[in-house]
Amino acid sequence: MVHFSKRDVLLTAGAAGFAGFLPSQSIFAQTPKNDLPNLVANAKPIAAAEHQSRIEKAQRLMQNQGISALVIESGSALTYFTGIKWWRSERFTGVIIPAEGEFTVITPFFEEPSIRESMKIGDDVRTWHEDASPFKLVVDVLKENKALKKPVAIEETTRNFISTGIKAQKAGVKLVSGQSITRGCRMFKSAAELALMQIANDITLRAYRHIYPKIEMGMTRHDISAMMNKATTALGGSVEFSLVLVGPSSAYPHGSDIEYEVKEGQVILMDCGCSVHDYESDISRTWVMGDASKEQRNVWNTVKRGQELALETATLGTPAGRVDDVVRKYYDSLGYGPDYAAPGLTHRLGHGIGMDGHEPVNFVRGEKTELAPGMCFSNEPGLYLPEKFGVRLEDCLYMGKDGPVLFSPLSKSLDDPFGV
Repeated sequence: MVHFSKRDVLLTAGAAGFAGFLPSQSIFAQTPKNDLPNLVANAKPIAAAEHQSRIEKAQRLMQNQGISALVIESGSALTYFTGIKWWRSERFTGVIIPAEGEFTVITPFFEEPSIRESMKIGDDVRTWHEDASPFKLVVDVLKENKALKKPVAIEETTRNFISTGIKAQKAGVKLVSGQSITRGCRMFKSAAELALMQIANDITLRAYRHIYPKIEMGMTRHDISAMMNKATTALGGSVEFSLVLVGPSSAYPHGSDIEYEVKEGQVILMDCGCSVHDYESDISRTWVMGDASKEQRNVWNTVKRGQELALETATLGTPAGRVDDVVRKYYDSLGYGPDYAAPGLTHRLGHGIGMDGHEPVNFVRGEKTELAPGMCFSNEPGLYLPEKFGVRLEDCLYMGKDGPVLFSPLSKSLDDPFGV
């Protein structure tokens, strides 16, 4: 059974009024501890109707902003809007979504059969041969949709050679950032998206609890990571990352190349995540092998309080940057920092999450975007003491209609990091 603190119970209660955004009880809470069942067996991928509704929302945003079309290349944005899963290469595969009408996919001739296998909606696929330019096709489609009289938006992660290639056609295309359109859709998760993220988080926490008692003296980060990956896969998740920081390497958020073996009194910091039907988890836990020192215990408790403060601050309508500000001020009052300096919290307090492990917007100083229902974030106010150790506790949340709702319960204590 999952152990919740009183604060966790109050936060989770926010899900009840959030119109079906999340099951009332996570899969993790309903399964026994000692086996590794496939938790993805009943997970439902995003349906074609939802992809269509996303395109329609993007079109409404374009119309409101005076934009004629949105160009997206392969990657998570392409999957988000069309369901097409494709990798990035030197050959352009992408989609043009006009402000009105049907979208068009552009891909190399020899890739069309595979692209069609991946399509959930739409039917218009245009192809180009190896001796031709795909960007002439892009401009032709824009002309067909009478899209040259207004600005054309480019999805924000699209690579430079694509926008350069479109401009090289000398058709007078005015390119602008598509950030306001893609963020206007992707930042706000639907019930189906949140359900998949919940399963991903259940898997990661279950895998942690499975390997925790199996970690032994003398193990390396590679030994522990391999166990985590094996458990995650057995539970049905697709491994995205499994970072293991042992001893002094935990003082650096993403570790070092120095190989440390697990020893008595050393910190172990793990940061792991998986995906389920394209949606990700991200959970970090820190504990000490054997007896913890007074300093280790104090730092751990301070980080836990930082997580709690972040949850208390993350109310609807609050600028996202304020969540970072409040926790950082608390740390500064204890002598850490100042600001982003070490020893202290050297990175932003949290990041957006969804189909990508890191998505806009972030809990970071200066971020003015106001928190609204459907937004998802990590909450990871770590503290790092160079040449000594670091502590990071990370759980993800979404904004419900009454405030933040956790995907995973906060770590219980340094001595019981997983609530087992």
